[in-house]
Amino acid sequence: MMELGLDITDAQLKEMEAHLYDIDFKYAAEEEKKTRHDVMAHVHTFAVDLIIIRDGLDILLPKLASSIQRLAQFAEQYKAQPTLGFTHLQPAQLTTVGKRACLWIQDLLMDERAINRVRGDLRFRGVKGTTGTQASFLQLFNGDSLKVKKLDKIVTEMAGFERSFVISGQTYTRKVDVEVLSALGSLGASIHKICSDIRLLANMKELEEPFESTQIGSSAMPYKRNPMRSERCCSIARHLITLTSNAMNTAANQWMERTLDDSANRRMTLAEGFLSADSILVTLQNICEGLVVYPKVIERHIKQELPFMSTENVIMAMVKAGGDRQECHEQVRVLSHQAGAVVKQQGLDNDLVERIKKTPYFAPILPILDSLLDPNTFTGRAPEQVMKLLMAICCL
Repeated sequence: MMELGLDITDAQLKEMEAHLYDIDFKYAAEEEKKTRHDVMAHVHTFAVDLIIIRDGLDILLPKLASSIQRLAQFAEQYKAQPTLGFTHLQPAQLTTVGKRACLWIQDLLMDERAINRVRGDLRFRGVKGTTGTQASFLQLFNGDSLKVKKLDKIVTEMAGFERSFVISGQTYTRKVDVEVLSALGSLGASIHKICSDIRLLANMKELEEPFESTQIGSSAMPYKRNPMRSERCCSIARHLITLTSNAMNTAANQWMERTLDDSANRRMTLAEGFLSADSILVTLQNICEGLVVYPKVIERHIKQELPFMSTENVIMAMVKAGGDRQECHEQVRVLSHQAGAVVKQQGLDNDLVERIKKTPYFAPILPILDSLLDPNTFTGRAPEQVMKLLMAICCL
C-alpha cells in the first residue's frame, strides 16, 4: 500500500515485521473474549491459512519422499524373494516380497502426485475485501482500479504465491480445504493399508517392523513383539481419513459469500490433518528403515501351500511324458484331497509331494519333480516388475 502511495510509514512496517512470527495465544484468547468473534481474534494474531497450508505441504512432501525411498531400497533387496500371495486372505499364487512392497510404493507415489498437484494449484486469496468485490480498496485508491489490481498482485507475490483467485467471497473457496484434506486423507488410507499388511505379516512371522532390544511388546506377555508402530499408524490414519468428510461438509455449508460456522471447525480440521499426516509419515519412515524379513519362515509357508499350487505343472509334465490328462487329473485330485485332510484334520505338514513320489503312476516325471516345485518358477515377472517401477521412480 505504501508503494502504491498510501500514507504508511517505515516504522509501522518494521513493527509488523518484528512480530511476523509471534503467535500470542493468550492475546488471541483475550481478543476473542472481548470481541466475541473468533475470526477477528485469529486476524489480530497475524496468521494466514493459505500460507500455513502451503508451508505444511512443503514439510510433508520430503517426508513422503523419504518413505518411498526407504521402501524402494527394501523392494530392490527382496525383488526376487518368493512369498505366498494372498487373495481373500487365503494363500494364492506366489509373488515376491519386493513386489508386494511395490504395491505399497505405487500407492504412495499416487499420494505424492496428488499432494504435489494440490501444492501446485494453491492460489492466494489476495486483497479482495469483505465480500470479494475489492470495493474498500477501490475507495482507498480513489477509484483507481489499476492500483487495486496491482496491490492484489504485489501482496500475492510477497506472500510467495504466483497466482491469486480472481473470484472469492469473504474467504477463499473452502474447496481448497477439500482438495488438501482429500489428498492427506488418501495418504492416510495408503499408510493404513501398508501398516495393516505389515501387521498381518508380523502375525505370520514373515516380516517385522523394527523392534528395539529393550522394547516391551506387551505389558502382560513378555514374549510378544507387537507391531506397535504400525498399529499407531493405523490408529492415526483412521482419524486422518475421517477429516476429509469434515472438509466436504464445511464446503457444502458455506452459505452465500461466507458464514462463520466454518472457522472453529477448520482450525481443528486443518491442524489435525497436517499433524496426523506428519505423525504417520515420520513413523512410517522409521518402520521402513528397519523392516526385518524372515526368509526361512516364508519358505516354510511356501512348502505348506506350493504342492497344491503346482498340481497344474505336474499334470502338464505328465501329459508331455505321454500320460492322459484326465487320468492324471484324477490321480492328482485324489492325492490332493488326502494331503488336505492330513493338514486340516491332523494338523500335520502338507505331504502331497511325498504322496506323488510314492505313486508309481508319476514315475516318468520324478527326475524333474523338484524343478516343478521351485518357488522361483512361480513368481512370473515379479522381479522385472519391481525393477521397472524403481527405474520409473529414479526418473521422477
